[in-house]
Amino acid sequence: MSATYRALASVVMLIGFYVVALLQLAAVAALGVWLFGHTNGIVTGKVLLPLVVALGAVAVGLWRAIRTKNEPAPGLIVTEREAPGLWANVRELATAVGTRAPDEIRLVPEVNAAVAEQSRMLGLVGGRRTLYVGLPLLQAMRIDQLRSVLAHELGHYSGNHTRLGAVAYRGRLAIAETLERISPRNPIGWVFKGYSRLYLMVDNAASRRQELEADRSSVLLAGQDAAASALRTLPALDAAWGFFMRRYVEPGWSAELVPDDLFGGFGQLLHARRDEITEMRENTPDREPSPWDTHPPIGVRVAAMAALPAGTVAPDERPAALLLADIATAGRQLQGIVVDHGRRQALPWTQFTAASVAAGVQQQADGIYRAAGRFTGVTGPGLTTVLDLVSSGRLGEFAEQFFSDATRKEASARFAGPMETLLDNAAVRSGQAHWQLSWSGPAQLVGPDGQPWDLAEIAKLAVAPQTLDVALARLAELGIDPSGATVVEDRVSGRDADLIGALANIKIDDREHDVLILDRGLVLIVDPGKASQGEKRLRELVGSVPIAELAARHTFLPYEEIVSVSVKREVPLKAELTLHDGRVVALQELMSSELLEKQSRNTLLKVFRRITD
Repeated sequence: MSATYRALASVVMLIGFYVVALLQLAAVAALGVWLFGHTNGIVTGKVLLPLVVALGAVAVGLWRAIRTKNEPAPGLIVTEREAPGLWANVRELATAVGTRAPDEIRLVPEVNAAVAEQSRMLGLVGGRRTLYVGLPLLQAMRIDQLRSVLAHELGHYSGNHTRLGAVAYRGRLAIAETLERISPRNPIGWVFKGYSRLYLMVDNAASRRQELEADRSSVLLAGQDAAASALRTLPALDAAWGFFMRRYVEPGWSAELVPDDLFGGFGQLLHARRDEITEMRENTPDREPSPWDTHPPIGVRVAAMAALPAGTVAPDERPAALLLADIATAGRQLQGIVVDHGRRQALPWTQFTAASVAAGVQQQADGIYRAAGRFTGVTGPGLTTVLDLVSSGRLGEFAEQFFSDATRKEASARFAGPMETLLDNAAVRSGQAHWQLSWSGPAQLVGPDGQPWDLAEIAKLAVAPQTLDVALARLAELGIDPSGATVVEDRVSGRDADLIGALANIKIDDREHDVLILDRGLVLIVDPGKASQGEKRLRELVGSVPIAELAARHTFLPYEEIVSVSVKREVPLKAELTLHDGRVVALQELMSSELLEKQSRNTLLKVFRRITD
């Protein structure tokens, strides 16, 4: 399929979207005339109003799509002085594929490379070209692998694939804007949803063909081995980047910290875990093709590459980082552009890890301390509160809530795990230990001499009354003071909580609320507004205000404060929540209630079952 054909297909399909709208407008008008002749004006208005509103959404979607500019993505623009090798390779490859070189190269934080062109007149006239190169690719790949990636992207230019970026972008945007503004209960929405699926199937099929066309350039200019290995490296590298962000970065980010050299840390992880990444690359399973994919599966692309004629290209196993004058400096500059630190404290990786892991352990300890406070009635609970339960023989009774499938005796013994967390927290709070960064494994708790500390054995002694004194003596020898380990966050907040669902216009204790379902609790927004605008209101709300701010601004009910849930009816939902302080909260879904996502009710029911179990 040529670029010209895709241009025609994209334009025709987009025009068809609005032809469907005009046909429906004519149908609505005819229905209005018929209704007005057979009923009164009030009935006509009630029937036609939602249909007219839906058609108005089409006009708004088109207008916004036309006005939206496809601006370049943020990144670090590198000149020939900052990236001499990269620019030399790009120019050489551009000449080889028969296209002009990009006007600028931007380094971006993604495990990806891409090209864009700010074309005009629906792609008939070319414009400024930008080549995006993910810095993680330069950190992880060999030069020949990166050349393969670059040749593929430049192949999109030579095939005029980027000319249609504006058309495809605006088409998808127009359809998305329209569907977002039409209620899923509106029959006009059903028609547009069906057409949007057809549009995406046609456009995605063209996109997949273009990827295979661009792969020809990869094989010709980098060789089959480099092209295939680069392709298989991408998902493994993407997984490594995701692991790096989840395991190393996000815990500190949640604690209002940020590493001072984000990409430098990723480079360290790549070096320390290179064997794991290699194994992941070699064992990545091939998935089945899907009509909704914009790219063919890797297995399909590799098989197609094997059938292509390859050029006589010598391997170049030097690290791709050599294509930049100073990759460390480039990484710090890129971080300054794409990472909004806000008020977070920037720390070197060793300090960042020590502080972020300590904050996470404190958060786990706080959950146990709050439970101990509720159980004992003690204000400002801490490790001594839990140790007093051990001393008095009440630990099993307290620990039952953490191990619902255990007897009191079993729960007491199994509490050695949580007790180790409390002791680790106490060791750090006492200033005798800290968490040591490791790029090849989890952070380790180490003592003043830098040697690992394992407090598991002391934790086992600390959960039994008869050995508690021995445990306390061992702690004293290590300089750990239990009285210094107390609760920091005396009530769960919405900080760093994730939104997992939402319901609009739910009656709670006889007043309507919007309910945001977080992974830590419920945000209850009283007197939210009209039920007919519930889904739209929820989308605008969660898209414009941070979840933590919403939890602080409105009533926040943490799950840990709920003792039990009695579900009276699942659809429409009706339940009673009994809290630790004895209050009962009645929750009832109305016929006019709306869901943010169709699974939101089921999500809330799963939360309730987890509390009950």
